[in-house]
Amino acid sequence: MAAIVAIATTETNARANIEARHGSAGARPSVGGHGGPFEAPHEVAERITVADDPEAIFERFASEDWTDGLPIVPPTEERVARMLAGSDFDPSCSLGPMPPSWGEATIAKLAVNAVMAGCKPEYFPVVVTAVKAMLGKPFNLYGIQGTTNPASPVLIVNGPMAHEIGINARGNLFGPGFRANATIGRAIRLIMTTIGGGVPQQADKSTLGNPAKYTCCFAENEAASPWAPLHVERGFATGTSTVTAFGGAAPANIIEKSKTAGEMLQTIARAMAVSGSNNMFMSQEALLVLGPEHAAIAARQGFDKERVRQTLFEHARIPFAQIGQSNADVLSVWRGNCIDEVDGQRTLRIVEKPEDILIVVAGGAGNHSASIPGWYSRSVTLPITRADGTPIRSVNQY
Repeated sequence: MAAIVAIATTETNARANIEARHGSAGARPSVGGHGGPFEAPHEVAERITVADDPEAIFERFASEDWTDGLPIVPPTEERVARMLAGSDFDPSCSLGPMPPSWGEATIAKLAVNAVMAGCKPEYFPVVVTAVKAMLGKPFNLYGIQGTTNPASPVLIVNGPMAHEIGINARGNLFGPGFRANATIGRAIRLIMTTIGGGVPQQADKSTLGNPAKYTCCFAENEAASPWAPLHVERGFATGTSTVTAFGGAAPANIIEKSKTAGEMLQTIARAMAVSGSNNMFMSQEALLVLGPEHAAIAARQGFDKERVRQTLFEHARIPFAQIGQSNADVLSVWRGNCIDEVDGQRTLRIVEKPEDILIVVAGGAGNHSASIPGWYSRSVTLPITRADGTPIRSVNQY
C-alpha cells in the first residue's frame, strides 16, 4: 500500500484541503498581498492509503476530480517534502483564498499539486510566484475560473531563472517536449481545480475550453530580442527573475512574410483585430508573441518597441461594417471608449491605449508570431523571491 498526501473535501466547508508531513493549515497570516493578515479557517485534512499501483492511484484521484484527466505523479509524503525543499516558504503559509470555492492556497497544497503535475523542486518558486500573481485583484481569477469564455492563465517567465531551470523560449514553445513549460503550467491548472474548485462543467463553465487550459507557460527569448524584455519594461532589473500571469484565450498563429516592417506590422495588427474574437468584445489587454525573425525585421528598420506598439495600436481596428448591427449595439455599451470614427467610418480599437498591448519576443526560426487575445483581466508581473520578499537570481539561493 502507498501512503498518499491526500486532497480531500471537508464536511464543514467543502474546500480542497491538503496534509503534508508538516501538518495541516490552521489560522495563519496571508503572504499573498490581499490587504494584510487574515485568519484562515481551520481545515481538516485526511491522509489516504491507496494500493501501491499507478493505475489504482490515478483512478482514485480521477474519481475525486483531483486531476486534469491525465495521469499524475502520486504525491507521497517523500515527494511532497522534496518539492517543499525547493522554497523557503513555511508550508503552512497561505497565499490567500482561491476562488470560486475559496480554498486556502497554502504552500503545502501548492507542493502537492506541483508533485502531481510532474514538476521538479527547482520549478516550485515559479509555481508559487504564479499563484501570487493570479490571486492579485487585477488578474480577476474569480472571473476566469467561472466564465463561459475559454480564458485561461498564460504564464511568461523572464530573467535568469527561466534559462536556469530550462523553460523553453524558442521553437515549439507552446507545444510539447519541454518538461518545465509543461509541468509548471499544468501545476497551475491542478491548483485552480483542487484548491480553487474550478472543476469543468461544475464551477468552470467554459463553453468550449481550449488546449492552453491544460498548460500554458513559456519564457521570453531575451537573447533573440532586440529590445528590453517584458519584466524590464515593467520596472524590474534585468537580473531579476519574474513571472507574468496574463489571462487570455489560446494562441492564434500569424504568418507574415513581408520584408518591410510597416507592411508586416499592419498584417499582424489585422490578425489581432479579428471579428468575433476576445479582442473584439472584452480584451483589457492584448498579448503579441512576436517571433524573433519578425522582431529583427522591425529593429533593422528602426522600430523600437514603442513604435511597434503604436503601429499595432493604430492598425488593430475592426470596421463596424464587419461587426453587424446587433454586435455594434452591444459594443457601444461595453466598449464605447474604444470606438473611433476614421474617414467617416466607425471602427473598434482592440484596446483602449497603446500600453494595453503586451509584446513578448519568443519562438524559433520562421516567419511566425502569435496573437493571444485577452479577457476581463489585467496581467500581473511579480518577482520570484524568498519568503522574506528578497528577489532571487538562482534556485541555488534557496
